[in-house]
Amino acid sequence: MIVVTGAAGFIGSVLAVRLLEADYRQVVLVDDFSVEPKRPNHERLPVTARVDRADFPSWLRENEGQVQFIFHLGARTDTTERNQDLLNELNLEYSKEVWNLCVEFGLPLVYASSAATYGDGSLGYLDSHEVVTQLQPLNPYGRSKNDFDAWALAQERKPYFWAGFKFFNVYGPNEFHKGRMASVVLHTFRQVQATGAMKLFRSHRPDYADGHQTRDFVHVEDLCSVLLHFMHHRIPANSGLYNLGSGKGRTFLDLAKATFHAMGKEPNISFIDTPEDIRDTYQYFTEADLTKLRASGYTAPFRSLEDGIDDYVKNHLVTGETRAPREASAESA
Repeated sequence: MIVVTGAAGFIGSVLAVRLLEADYRQVVLVDDFSVEPKRPNHERLPVTARVDRADFPSWLRENEGQVQFIFHLGARTDTTERNQDLLNELNLEYSKEVWNLCVEFGLPLVYASSAATYGDGSLGYLDSHEVVTQLQPLNPYGRSKNDFDAWALAQERKPYFWAGFKFFNVYGPNEFHKGRMASVVLHTFRQVQATGAMKLFRSHRPDYADGHQTRDFVHVEDLCSVLLHFMHHRIPANSGLYNLGSGKGRTFLDLAKATFHAMGKEPNISFIDTPEDIRDTYQYFTEADLTKLRASGYTAPFRSLEDGIDDYVKNHLVTGETRAPREASAESA
């Protein structure tokens, strides 16, 4: 069995679909399945079991002999969350429990870290283990992710294969439920549909023009391809932390224009002040250094921002469709 935690959410549900498409016949989803807006992401998936996240540790103890691999993607992902106790519970202590169970039962583990660990980028965006304890994330969410990375690296006992991926700005299908935390692609699409225009955040730094704040945007399908590659190539020597972005920073202006074009409309873009509750912790530039990922043996290209947005808009946002399994391939487990 392949386990995916956070499976009712954005990335976890798409990864579950990809596993089903590859004809993995025993997929177990772990999450809080009571969240109604997430239901379309998972309710029709033909999986082996759905396990409540609170019950997962005991379930794993009972079923560890049948489990082949664990993708731990479940977390509190709201970057504006200020409840440190909640972040510690879900992003740190729960992840420690999953890690320790993987050590105990000899299970390989891939987990989700975040580019938010890099803070303002003053130490760069190199996924070196040596800099982890020096990083200064800008918000409690980023700190919770970095705290777990640092804890994992400090452990004497580790899963025989493990990888923590620092996700950059992910976009694509199955993020309909994310509200304020949804990608700017989805926000742009909805604003253009409602008003014919898009309002981006104004720059509050003199070294960045309005709309030229830059992020590394990565399509969720490309991200899942990397995760699946590491499941297939679980080489102990390749264990560690990795950046997972496209490797190319693009501006929010580029993103908005690409969304307008995918919708068949001329860009109509203006600027508003960045909300005060995130202004002081706002990242103005991120770009994944993929040297380590490429050296591990992952060679597939990442789609361009324009191609990714065109697919997302035309095949999901216009139709309102979640990512459902396509015809399965011959690959199986």
